[in-house]
Amino acid sequence: MAEVYYVGVDVGTASVRAALVTREGLLKSTAEEPISIWEPQCDHYVQSSTEIWEKCCTVVKKVTQGVKRNQVRGVGFDATCSLVVLDQNLQPVPVTQDGDRQRNVVMWMDHRAAEQAARITNTGHQVLSRVGGVMSPEMQPPKLLWLKENLKESCWNKAAHFFDLPDFLSWKATGCLTRSLCTLVCKWTYCPPEGWDASFWTSIGLEDLLENNFSKIGSATCPPGSPLGDGLTQEAASDLGLKPGTAVGASLIDAHAGGLGVIGADVKGFHLPCEDQPITSRMAMICGTSTCHMAISEQPLFVPGVWGPCLSAMVPGLWLNEGGQSATGRLIDHMVKGHAAYTQLQEQARHRSNIYSYLNSHLSAMANSCSAVDLLGSSLHVWPDFHGNRSPLADPTLKGMVIGLSLSQTLDDLAVLYLATVQALALGTLHILEAMKEAGHDIRTLFLCGGLSKNPLFVQIHANATGLPVVLPDQMEAVLIGAAVLGARASQDYSTIQVHRTSHDDSLLKCVYFTIYLEVLRLHLHSLLIFYPKTDLKKR
Repeated sequence: MAEVYYVGVDVGTASVRAALVTREGLLKSTAEEPISIWEPQCDHYVQSSTEIWEKCCTVVKKVTQGVKRNQVRGVGFDATCSLVVLDQNLQPVPVTQDGDRQRNVVMWMDHRAAEQAARITNTGHQVLSRVGGVMSPEMQPPKLLWLKENLKESCWNKAAHFFDLPDFLSWKATGCLTRSLCTLVCKWTYCPPEGWDASFWTSIGLEDLLENNFSKIGSATCPPGSPLGDGLTQEAASDLGLKPGTAVGASLIDAHAGGLGVIGADVKGFHLPCEDQPITSRMAMICGTSTCHMAISEQPLFVPGVWGPCLSAMVPGLWLNEGGQSATGRLIDHMVKGHAAYTQLQEQARHRSNIYSYLNSHLSAMANSCSAVDLLGSSLHVWPDFHGNRSPLADPTLKGMVIGLSLSQTLDDLAVLYLATVQALALGTLHILEAMKEAGHDIRTLFLCGGLSKNPLFVQIHANATGLPVVLPDQMEAVLIGAAVLGARASQDYSTIQVHRTSHDDSLLKCVYFTIYLEVLRLHLHSLLIFYPKTDLKKR
């Protein structure tokens, strides 16, 4: 019997990636292509949906090279929660003052709508209880309001469709306008089973979105992984090099795909605090340009300054709270590359895999032992909210600080600044964890994925700061695995991505694995990496 595969496509902040995934959940091949980011004004970040789709097609063709088209059973997409604008002919509409039609995507990290977000927060509308009480400029309602108030003629009046980027990709693949509950619930204030709250949109001045049953922002919805339309259209199949009719699953936001790809991992036999506990005892951290902290619960939990609770936004039937930091990998790059000793660092690290591998070893040499590295940052302190605080303070106006600088600009100084930045980010995670625990979450183990999870110093310091073990599965590309799970579910090869639940002695529901993992795509953790706390960073 010929092997069958599932394709996962991940559109991150700066690149598009694809993976060919086997029935056993192993990555057969991967490919990556960069995508453009434009910054026409301060805090304005835009992209092109045309370019993004073209790069999606390129990477899918690369990973499926040599594979027969009928061997690919399903495709799943995830992407950043960026806003895509199209006209009535489904062509791009510009979101910039210069009117460039190809620049039609307001990126997730675009903070142009900070003032609109503050006004929405001041309405005190009941929907705000599901976003931690504060509307973020990274969500879609303030971005839509900004477009109406600032680009009414060139954008707002011409727009017929507003998509979250993950939904744009699934529409592009299938021609189906059905939106994923993941995007609408997490970033647009949609609340199942009631749906859209018309009074909210009216109260913020966007009552025109009520027309035709909210057709511009989504009249039909479905859970992630649901099969869309008749699968790939003829045109999309040709673009992607796949078979027409290949199943396509309703999409996920990229962080949620990472959460789906890692939080159901099998950890039996590793004696972790979350073993034999409900899956709600785990937090998934997706660490890249920014970091998302994904925690799930049986009942809705309201956490001040943390997004959610969102029903079925990541795991069907469970409530999601999403904490986060707006700049993590981006902040580390900013601090390191802006330092006077950066050129010297590049020279010293030229034989290393990357500059951070060199910095990690340099810090160990400075401390004379790995366990003493934390102490090097004892006199230098960073407040990491250079791009505002997403949670739990939920204040996009906050700025960053560095305290304890001297006039010295050596490579040692750069290494310690890098360390202090990572420590600050880890303590930010602790701040989020404490807010979630106070609201009722019982989180005992962290599961990390994303680019920063490949940095052992970043991971170890998170263990030290939180006092919790940190788990890295051997299938490191959890986001791509999560996207492929959507395609596998849509293929009808599996009945659900729901978690199993079995009775416990005290009648508490015990969540074990995703069915799709249990049957086929269960993560292989024979080379599982676990980082245990070595020091108490909170006391440093």
